[in-house]
Amino acid sequence: MNQNIGLIGLGAMGMGMAGSLRRAGYRVHVCDVRTEVAQAFAADGGVACATPSDVAQACEVLISVVVNAAQTEAVLFGEGGAAAALKPGSVFVMCSTVAPNWSIELEQRLAERNLLYLDAPISGGAARAASGEMTMMTAGRPDAYAKAGQVLDAMAGKVYRLGDRAGNGSKIKIINQLLAGVHIAAAAEAMALGLREGVDAAALYEVITHSAGNSWMFENRMEHVLAGDYTSRSAVDIFVKDLGLVLDTARASKFPLPLSATAHQMFMQASTAGHAHEDDSAVIKIFPGISLPAKG
Repeated sequence: MNQNIGLIGLGAMGMGMAGSLRRAGYRVHVCDVRTEVAQAFAADGGVACATPSDVAQACEVLISVVVNAAQTEAVLFGEGGAAAALKPGSVFVMCSTVAPNWSIELEQRLAERNLLYLDAPISGGAARAASGEMTMMTAGRPDAYAKAGQVLDAMAGKVYRLGDRAGNGSKIKIINQLLAGVHIAAAAEAMALGLREGVDAAALYEVITHSAGNSWMFENRMEHVLAGDYTSRSAVDIFVKDLGLVLDTARASKFPLPLSATAHQMFMQASTAGHAHEDDSAVIKIFPGISLPAKG
């Protein structure tokens, strides 16, 4: 296999995805605003490119793993953007968490340039991205899948095909983020109450993770709190953004989301208190009158 694949955005997820593609035998062309990161990836096999346009000229499947819609716009249509350089019939795979209507519109904009599109948000965390076991929530036209389907399978353990037009991938990712954000906020509230009541934090963690009140987010994120380690795996500001998208989506149809709204306020409070770029478990720092475990 000697197919050229492009990937833009070598963050926690993108780096793992690029590595999975390389292991699958693809020649991976990469680009990141941090040129040293792209060059380090290429040193182990691959091609570092200076701009999205350079990646697009070499590839007919281009994967974007940037933070949000604004960055995706820059990748495609900004200076040195990919859209003008992609060959007709190429596939743009969009893996960011964005507003579903924006993703639907992007498919139409790219179709006007004779480009194919997959609405393909991702989930699972950096470790699963690195091992090729993450989840992709995808939607798009059959001809886009025909060209990029094997590429998706090389990056993910689960590739859900959710419709023949863009939109459903982003809608389901938004719902996933609703649950993830609410669960992190609830986990932080529970741990904070335990600390306030003088419960041993490690004992609380042990009991809850073996009881009905457990959640994946409690088990994963409260482990960070016990370690006193708020190094960002997924930052507080990610949930300021993503829960904001959740609420915007529901607001358009006047659908009430009281738990999402509360969790969003908690993450915004943590962000404005100076924890914007810390791990999202740092939302626990908004609770007064508790002493958090120190970093070991």
